[in-house]
Amino acid sequence: MTSTHEPAPTTGSGSPMNSVDKALLALQDLSRAGRAGLSLSTLATHLGLNKTSLHRTLAALRHRGFVDQDPETGNYVLGAAAAALSSAFFADENLPGLLHTAVVALSREADELVHLGVLSGAEMLYVDKVEPARSLRVWSAVGRRQPAATTALGRAVLSHRDLDRVSVDLYAGTQMPTERLLDVLATARTHGYATEDQENEQGISCLAVPLLRDGVPVAAMSITAPSERMTPARHRELVAAFAHAVPAHLPAGIYLPDAIVAGRDAPSP
Repeated sequence: MTSTHEPAPTTGSGSPMNSVDKALLALQDLSRAGRAGLSLSTLATHLGLNKTSLHRTLAALRHRGFVDQDPETGNYVLGAAAAALSSAFFADENLPGLLHTAVVALSREADELVHLGVLSGAEMLYVDKVEPARSLRVWSAVGRRQPAATTALGRAVLSHRDLDRVSVDLYAGTQMPTERLLDVLATARTHGYATEDQENEQGISCLAVPLLRDGVPVAAMSITAPSERMTPARHRELVAAFAHAVPAHLPAGIYLPDAIVAGRDAPSP
């Protein structure tokens, strides 16, 4: 099967080790090909490599599980080891380090308190926090947990998960009616961000945006501020702050919802 994507850059004298360069370029090309994979001839054409040399490179990658060969088509596809490497890199325990610069950038852009959280069971676990120059006393702390259903962070994450009604009911628990949570998640999914207004602490409101990888939320970032400041106009400013400050600081493969990047906005969820 012929790939429709653009040919990858070929190896050249600029590489300090051509054999490694060949392997990396092959992995990059196969990652773009998806489950269909690529034949040896197609891959060699894309990379501008000799088929015999490329075959040896692919054999080494197969030996380590980074490449598999479809027994029916003969096409080469990414192997389980490549997926495991990516999953380990983006594991929850690594996210605070990978995303800290994005959290800092957002806090500076918005001049507000910013949190990073990951879903842990039915709760959000707060894994990073950056405070603005101006002081704001809130209940949050790194390592603390709150029900996902009642936090902007949790709603942002849940809004981009494929949940059936039974799952939503479990997340809602005794915290809120299932119907209300369904409505909140639908609105958040449409607008790209979620909010909560004084549901966890009197006088404090939050706006959160999920961080996606292959369409699945891996975490969320929230901006926390006094409720009196969180007007619809301020919400629009904060959405713009996400779009302006965050993308450049995200690791490859993690991105914001299209609605945020495109600058779309809507009345507060």
